[in-house]
Amino acid sequence: MKNIRKEIAQLLAEAVDKLSQGAAGLSAEDIESLIEIPGDASLGDYAFPCFRLAKALRKNPAMIAADVAAEISESPVFEKVQNVNAYVNMFVSKAELAQITLSEVKSAGDRFGFCNKGEGKTVIVEYSSPNIAKPFHIGHIRTTVIGNSLYKLYDAVGYKTVRINHLGDYGTQFGKMIVAYRLWGNEEDVRREPIKTLLSYYVKFHEEAKEHPELEDQAREIFARLEHGEPEEVKLWQWFREESLREFNRVYDMMGISFDSYAGESFYSDKMPAVLQELKDKGLLKESQGAQIVDLEEYGMSPALITKSDGSSLYITRDIAAAIYRKKTYDFYKNLYVVASQQNLHFAQWKKVLELMGYEWARDCIHIPFGMVSLEEGTLSTRKGRVVFLEDVLNKAVEKTKEIIMEKNVNTENADETAKIVGIGAVMFQELSVTRNKDYTFKWDEVLNFDGETGPYVQYTHARAASVLRNSGIDLAKLDPEAIDYSWLTSDTAFELIKLLYRYPDVVLDAAEKYEPSVVTRHVVDIAQAFNKFYHDEHILTDNEAEKQAKLLLTAAAKQTIRNGLDLLGIKAPEKM
Repeated sequence: MKNIRKEIAQLLAEAVDKLSQGAAGLSAEDIESLIEIPGDASLGDYAFPCFRLAKALRKNPAMIAADVAAEISESPVFEKVQNVNAYVNMFVSKAELAQITLSEVKSAGDRFGFCNKGEGKTVIVEYSSPNIAKPFHIGHIRTTVIGNSLYKLYDAVGYKTVRINHLGDYGTQFGKMIVAYRLWGNEEDVRREPIKTLLSYYVKFHEEAKEHPELEDQAREIFARLEHGEPEEVKLWQWFREESLREFNRVYDMMGISFDSYAGESFYSDKMPAVLQELKDKGLLKESQGAQIVDLEEYGMSPALITKSDGSSLYITRDIAAAIYRKKTYDFYKNLYVVASQQNLHFAQWKKVLELMGYEWARDCIHIPFGMVSLEEGTLSTRKGRVVFLEDVLNKAVEKTKEIIMEKNVNTENADETAKIVGIGAVMFQELSVTRNKDYTFKWDEVLNFDGETGPYVQYTHARAASVLRNSGIDLAKLDPEAIDYSWLTSDTAFELIKLLYRYPDVVLDAAEKYEPSVVTRHVVDIAQAFNKFYHDEHILTDNEAEKQAKLLLTAAAKQTIRNGLDLLGIKAPEKM
């Protein structure tokens, strides 16, 4: 798509060079970085501050702005150019921007907003990563939907993406689970309701361990047996893993989420001896009360515990092994870890150990932290059994949506399917509308609120645009952007919508570079609001054929962009609602 910002930067560079006789020393790239988008539309679509030119031109910045404005005002790019104090305020040609934008959307279709910036490079996104034999609860939703959206964003900007679900399928917790199952469990209950039953055993273990601390010793002993491949322990562990994955995949299917790899912590168990030997050979390991550590005191961090006194491994050991394996296997450009901010210290220690091992690519391993979810009555706790199952949340959202659909007599051919798309979309949209690093409290009334800046509002806007297009009686595939009279799209409401559509590709790239899906969420809401204002203020299906075709092309572009934006969030866009 024609880049108006770059074109403006080139015009400004030529004007500045002429006025300063080359003394300003500013390239088009320098000037592009200085161009601003005014918060107030009455001040133009773009603005250029002239303060930096004062020294080279030996003039007041306001006088320079007037001279620059005069130099570029005749360009057909602009409808109007004016100077306000030290700023050159530029109003782009509405008809030209409309033609550039709508032609591109029509041509690109589902790939509008895509680019090839990452071509030839691989990005790994590790996300979701629940613990087997434990609930897939509401606390897991943020890593799951943020990670899924980041995968889609990096795919959209041209990278080869690898989706990894680094399952928590190793560690002392499985010693606890096996002990609890042998003491209080039975196979029939686990097969009937795996996760809830295993959770009850896990909770009971911690309750009993308060009175019988020797249970903790038993759990450590059982995990050591598991690490050494004892058949009975391995058989139970594999069974717990299979039952858990079956449950998890049912929830992933509800959200339309899938992975390229389920290689969890256990996958790296046979790779850890080499890591330990490497740490030892490089003189990084120290003994501390029988345990092996890497001392990080000079870097302002507590020691990184590599192995316990009984020789068993820890998260950091397995994460080091995983990073080395991924670099060898995928030769990644970036290796993203979508993990809660509670693990900030762990990732800081782990990254420093990789650096001390001499791996320069450690800088490309990036922790993407996010804020925590809590319940209104307190913090989530698996040990205490205080959890909200994610599947229950999604099912309740679908049920609630179905009730609304029936109450409002919504025009849909399949109420159950629409309820699923809208209900689950509402939950995912709400998670992705919160800025990633913010903590928040999970509240049913907010999650299932179908008014305001929500997923259902955006989905309804998409369906509204689809309805307009269906009712037009025009074959949109035959609409030729070159034959459209764009003078019909110069009203304020049409132009605001067009500007948002034009900026969408930049928003996608910005969201990827900031690791922040909420940037897309907010922009899609803005587009939906702008389209609804256009819909209310303008008569789209007019008798004037030229006007109708122009407005239908804009409607189709808004619909397509909303659909593309929702897809980057992992959310479907219904045609009827």
